[in-house]
Order: sequence, then structure tokens, then C-alpha cells
Amino acid sequence: MGHLDCTVLPNSATILLLLTCVFGLSLGTELGFVTCGSVLKLLNTKHNVRLHSHDVRYGSGSGQQSVTGVTSVEDSNSYWSVRGTIDTSCHRGTPIKCGQNIRLTHVNTGRNLHSHYFISPLSSNQEVSAFGDEGEGDHLDEWTVQCGGSVWNREEAVRFRHKATDALLSVTGEQYGRPINGQREVHAMSSSSQHSLWKAMEGVFLKPSENLAGSRDYSHLHTEF
Repeated sequence: MGHLDCTVLPNSATILLLLTCVFGLSLGTELGFVTCGSVLKLLNTKHNVRLHSHDVRYGSGSGQQSVTGVTSVEDSNSYWSVRGTIDTSCHRGTPIKCGQNIRLTHVNTGRNLHSHYFISPLSSNQEVSAFGDEGEGDHLDEWTVQCGGSVWNREEAVRFRHKATDALLSVTGEQYGRPINGQREVHAMSSSSQHSLWKAMEGVFLKPSENLAGSRDYSHLHTEF
């Protein structure tokens, strides 16, 4: 199988190929689960919007970088990388377990999905923002993956519970006006409902390594994405 030449990508190359070059990831489209180090988009299955951020700050509340939901499939500002927490490393290529604490880092700005007790601007629920610098923030960036099996299956809609406040990442349909007209508010809520279900969609999924005997071996993967 030939190698991808990242220096001569055609103009029509997709963002997935660009991410493959930038991060050195494998296009693990055949993987049935999400792994640490993967870069992906998350779809709220109730409202059909993808988790999104951008260099636009809230005009109220924390004043931090806003997090929204968008209907566009192609927007590169909807890519997030799956990482370990400050206290617990997440070795590249290892499947994310149900109940595991993770950080979701916005690829284009380097800020982490974050929540706190500020009030969200439209629904008056708990504000969700993007926080930190180059992937490093604080303990309020940590989310627990809630799913039904042993690992985060890509075909399964999962929930993300904010570790510090016990609230669930949610969308209930409120829409912003200018300058982000039509984008949905993303917030956190204490109650579990269809509004808090998310599914892994487009992305670059890092494959688990395999040793020469063909069995998976994670022992040498010490670099955290």
C-alpha cells in the first residue's frame, strides 16, 4: 500500500487527510471504537448538530471562548481531539473505556471543553466553554464518558458527564443571533435525556499498535496526544 505524500495534497483533499498529515494518525475507519489520540466530530443525535467552537467569546458569564452546535458537516472548527486528564495519562491508540475520564481539546484553538457554574446565555443552564492554552487548562476540563458496554463504541450514542459538577453536555435547541447566527447553544444539565446524547462521526481514529506476533501491545505507547 502506498504512502500519502503530505507535501503535495491536491486542493480537493479533505480535512481528514490534512489531519492525518498534521497529527501523523491512521485513517482507522474500520475501527469500531474510539481511541485515545483520535480526532473526531461529535453529533448531538437529538438536534443533529455537531459540537463546535471558534475564537468568539461569550458576552456574558465567564467571557471564555464559546462552544456551540452547528448543522454544517464540513466545518473544520468542529474537530476535537480525545486526550487523557491532567492526573491520568491516556496512551495513544488505547480504546476509551465507558466510565473513563477524558479531555476533549478543540483542534483549531487548542482549548479544552470546559464547564463551571456560570449561567449559559440563552437557556440559563450551566455554561459550557472552551478553556486553556495549547491543550492545558484545569480540572474543570474533565468529562466522564457514559456508555453501555466496556468501551466507547462509535455506533453508540454516549453521554459526557462533567466530572466536577455532575452535569451532562447537552443541546436543547436555543439559537444564537449575530455574529454566530443560527448556531445552537451547548450547555450542561443535571438531568439525563435525549438532549444529552452524542455520537462519534467524521474523524481520524488512531489505531491500536500491533506487535510482530499480531496481538495488540500498548506497553510501549508512552506519548500522550
